[in-house]
Amino acid sequence: MNLTLKIWRQSNAQATGKMVDYKVTEISEHMSFLEMMDVLNEQLINNGEEPVAFDHDCREGICGMCSMFINGEAHGPDRGVTTCQLHMRMFKDGDTITIEPFRAKAFPVIKDLVVDRGSFDRIQHAGGYISVNTSGNTQDANGIPISKHAADEAMDAATCIGCGACVASCKNASAMLFVGAKVSQYALLPQGQVEAVDRVKNMVAQMDLEGFGNCTNTGACEVECPKGISLENIARMNREFLSANVKS
Repeated sequence: MNLTLKIWRQSNAQATGKMVDYKVTEISEHMSFLEMMDVLNEQLINNGEEPVAFDHDCREGICGMCSMFINGEAHGPDRGVTTCQLHMRMFKDGDTITIEPFRAKAFPVIKDLVVDRGSFDRIQHAGGYISVNTSGNTQDANGIPISKHAADEAMDAATCIGCGACVASCKNASAMLFVGAKVSQYALLPQGQVEAVDRVKNMVAQMDLEGFGNCTNTGACEVECPKGISLENIARMNREFLSANVKS
């Protein structure tokens, strides 16, 4: 395939960015999207130009670092995949592909397609932990009775990789699906009850402090989430938050 790429270029966080057009040729439909970006960067380096900066690590859909906004969609036109799992067979010869970083006040651009998602880390630091008895009298986790329904829901919530697609897809740049998932994975389990009240209050407070917007109730976050995190987690977070404020 021969493609035209319109890519956001921004030299640093303070610079004014702009869209720049590039041509790539002989792209195989079997390539991943990041492999296509590697081809472009090799071409730029050979021409003595600055390569396009983009985040990547595992390239297996696990780490969430590869987040790109492709043709107006977080992670591109496929569903249930991260950018590194997106393949060029989703595009056609002659296509023009627009590639941007995730846009949100709480995700400032560092360079080109790389954004700072440290806000997610700070939200998790605010309450994403449980008390652990390390005195030598710890209880085997397998010895704590948990219903299969609760265990399955907790595991579903825990599959969130923190990529930020929910934020990028929301017109208010809301992080409520992310925070809801992180609250839910503990709220559903007995191990998470010790910090339950403080957890949800602290994580919601940090979310607001970071500058994320409120939920729009449009459901775009669930649609674009590569792990299919359910909107039910937002409802659970709201219930936990209300309960925590009543108890305190």
